[in-house]
Amino acid sequence: MDRAGYTMAELATAVGGELLRGDGKARFAHLAIDSRKPFHPEGTLFIALKGERHDAHRYLPELVERGVSCFLVSDGDVLPNGEALHAVRVTDTLDALQRLAAWHRGHQHGPVVGITGSNGKTIVKEWLFQCLRGTTHLVRSPGSWNSQVGVPLSVWELGPEHELGIFEAGISRPGEMERLRPIVAPTIGIFTTIGPAHGENFPDDTAKALEKAKLFANSRALVYCRDQTAVHAAV
Repeated sequence: MDRAGYTMAELATAVGGELLRGDGKARFAHLAIDSRKPFHPEGTLFIALKGERHDAHRYLPELVERGVSCFLVSDGDVLPNGEALHAVRVTDTLDALQRLAAWHRGHQHGPVVGITGSNGKTIVKEWLFQCLRGTTHLVRSPGSWNSQVGVPLSVWELGPEHELGIFEAGISRPGEMERLRPIVAPTIGIFTTIGPAHGENFPDDTAKALEKAKLFANSRALVYCRDQTAVHAAV
């Protein structure tokens, strides 16, 4: 990214949110979603995600005490009063995180390799990284960050200083790749394989392969094994 980051006003525009606190001029360059993990509060946007059994909004007062001042929320009532706070409110913070990452990706113009498949995503990504490191300035998904949350957080680290990005994307049910495709927006694709993982959510391997292949809708090149009938039919 532009290491100066973005303003809260730009955030509101990118995610279609409401500027709830502040004048929109505060800047952030880093994202955080877990209050338990250490991070530098200055220049960090905390995104209050909600899950079935977890709601990060509960921890906002504690985060304010720690010095965090920029927030992306769906419930602004839990924010304590304070002139130094800056917040954007949306209906769905996960959707907003993904929109923000896709908006950020649209500002980056270098090549990106996107990797999907039932198995082998992480190892292929690491192979590529090890082969190319030292020859070009790279950024890659950390670990196996290929989920609906992990992909946007990974792509957020892509900046104009990088000559190549390598990101993996995984899905478990229909409709998920449509959300990840604009975030990764790969110029080069790698489809590793189709296997039994998450088979309960798809009628057959062809349907699963078709969903995964949506990642490469606008890619200039795609690497895959033609011997895999379902993959070949999907691409």
